[in-house]
Amino acid sequence: MKSRLLAGAAAAVLAIVGAMLVMSYAQGADQRAVKNLEPVAVLVVKTAIPAGTPVESMTALVTTEQLPAAAITDSSLESFDGSEGKVAAVDLIPGEQLVAERLVAPEELKTQGSVKVPAGLQEVSFQLEPDRVVGGRLAPGDHVGVFISQDKGGLEAKEDKETTKLTVRKALVTAVQRAPEAAPTATPSPTASADPNAADPRDTTLPVGKLMITVAVGDTDAAKIVFAAEYAKMWLSKEPTTAKDSGPRIIERSEVYK
Repeated sequence: MKSRLLAGAAAAVLAIVGAMLVMSYAQGADQRAVKNLEPVAVLVVKTAIPAGTPVESMTALVTTEQLPAAAITDSSLESFDGSEGKVAAVDLIPGEQLVAERLVAPEELKTQGSVKVPAGLQEVSFQLEPDRVVGGRLAPGDHVGVFISQDKGGLEAKEDKETTKLTVRKALVTAVQRAPEAAPTATPSPTASADPNAADPRDTTLPVGKLMITVAVGDTDAAKIVFAAEYAKMWLSKEPTTAKDSGPRIIERSEVYK
């Protein structure tokens, strides 16, 4: 009888402790979720900023936006404090967060054509939309992976199947050029005089315009890129030379969920 009472008491204690642990974990999860949603003020590019632009000239070209903490990178800037004397390392496009790596000392600035092409490689250029070019956040000296997608013909045994493959690995970027943005045409607004500080509804936080990317690759990879630019679709990843290489793999519909 006494052993049964002791066992019952132990079970009750364990149940209480378990409930407390579950409640504690749930509260911690809620707190972590709330923390990730807490808005943080960061600098966001409002108007295109050419490479080489001094920080002192950027004040009117950026804006402060409240973004969820989970969307903020570790190097996103909240202000220009400590960045005096630096310049934009690359062209900055509207909508991107201003991160510390984008600001460098003038003598560290990489200019178009400053990347030496390794012996035996050749340069080839192609145009893509910003969402296919890591949001436009590429600079000479970076390395990219080139994904090529074909609607059909990628596999001899499955001529009518869509396929995608990371076809060119760690290609050296030698130049990044952006199409000039058209100046917005001013249109009268019936409420324009009511609030001169009101946000322009035409403003966008997304990068616009195509980018021309030039990479240095071997002759075989150059032919693949030209073919894809002519007859297929391309997507780039930022692929440093230390990126993991799991070997070639062709992705088709049946492979996506594996």
